[in-house]
Amino acid sequence: MNTQLLQQASKLDLDEQIELVEAIWDGIVNRNAVPSLTEAQKTELDSRLADHLSNPDDVIPWSEVKASALARIRQ
Repeated sequence: MNTQLLQQASKLDLDEQIELVEAIWDGIVNRNAVPSLTEAQKTELDSRLADHLSNPDDVIPWSEVKASALARIRQ
């Protein structure tokens, strides 16, 4: 990472820092850039896929997941 650039950005006020982050993020999105997965993420995805293939009926419908999440948010 360019520490000099980071130091310059840290001198900006909060609104300017947010604008900078948004501009950087928009540039990443416009390039259709996709970050590489870490080894830990690859291992986790492989584990989840293997579990799903072994137990394809062990699922929770989206409507139940969504309702549960919304109920927790409201507490």
